[in-house]
Amino acid sequence: MQDGLETKFARLGEDLAVSEGSVIEGYASIFGLTDQGGDVVEAGAYAASLAALAASGRRVKMLWQHDPTQPIGVWDEVREDAKGLYVKGRILSEVAQGRDAAALLAAGAIDGLSIGYRTVKSERDGRGRRRLVELDLWEVSLVTFPMLPDARIGAKADAHEAAGLMREIVAAFDAASAALTCG
Repeated sequence: MQDGLETKFARLGEDLAVSEGSVIEGYASIFGLTDQGGDVVEAGAYAASLAALAASGRRVKMLWQHDPTQPIGVWDEVREDAKGLYVKGRILSEVAQGRDAAALLAAGAIDGLSIGYRTVKSERDGRGRRRLVELDLWEVSLVTFPMLPDARIGAKADAHEAAGLMREIVAAFDAASAALTCG
C-alpha cells in the first residue's frame, strides 16, 4: 500500500451481486454510516475525485487486498448516488489472482470491498467522529476483512447459480492451464 493511503471496508452480501461469472456490482461505501474506525463518509465526498479521474481519462483501480502489484480486474462504473459509492466491474479471469479471487468470492471465503483513498478534507463532529467531506479515491479492492458491514453488493443474480457458474469457469481455466503446463 502506498504511504499515506487510507482504507475503508464494506462487506459483500445482500447488496453485492456477482453475475456472468465475473461481474460484480454494489456499494463500496455508504454515506452517513459510522464505520468501525469511527469515520463517516459524507455524501459528495467522492465527487471531485471522480470528476478529476474522468477528465484525465483514468479509472479507479480494482485491486486484491489493497496490493498495488495485484490488479485483478477493472471497474467499468464508479459513481456516487444518494446511497453511497456504487461500483460495477469485471474480475479478470486471465489474471491468476483474478481467478483465485473469483473462486474465493464464489465459495464465500471472501466477502468484502474496501476503498483506498487520501483524505482531502475532514471535520470532527460533536461525538468525536471524523466526517470525511472530500476524498481522493485511488482504488476499490476485494478484501477478506471488511470494516463497514452495511455496504454490500446487491443480489441481482441467484447466488447458487452465480457460484456454480464461477466454479465452472475457474475449473475450465485450471484445466486449460494444466494442459498448457503439461503440453
